[in-house]
Amino acid sequence: MPVFFSFAQVREDLAHHTAGISQEQLWKRVAGNNSLGFHLKHIAGSIHRLTTYLASGALSADQLEFLQNELTPSDSLPHLLALIDSSLHAAEQQLLRIDPATLYEPRAVGRHSLPTTVLGLLVHLAEHTQRHLGQAILISRLLQTS
Repeated sequence: MPVFFSFAQVREDLAHHTAGISQEQLWKRVAGNNSLGFHLKHIAGSIHRLTTYLASGALSADQLEFLQNELTPSDSLPHLLALIDSSLHAAEQQLLRIDPATLYEPRAVGRHSLPTTVLGLLVHLAEHTQRHLGQAILISRLLQTS
């Protein structure tokens, strides 16, 4: 359940903290940080990638291309929020199908096949998503006060 709570917080906090952000602000770098747009794209993409590893899958060419383009200014705020919601929804559906008996099964992450378990990936999915949520909130606040 903690992963689901993490996802609910992402939806609520992003809706609140990104309200009123312009397209120009979305892709502006603030105080040496990556743009809000990057963090939003990264949240959506990383959820998709981590759930691929959770299912013992390999990243697709589309996922790798998405990763390479996360810094590229492109999408609008409504599109990025919808992309995040879609990634969260797909992940939630996948998480509901996890058999608790598999929590300690091995999994591999990334091109170096770093070792972890199903449980390790669940923890990482929640904490990594929260990390970028916090960065998105901070950048949103900086944008709205500058």
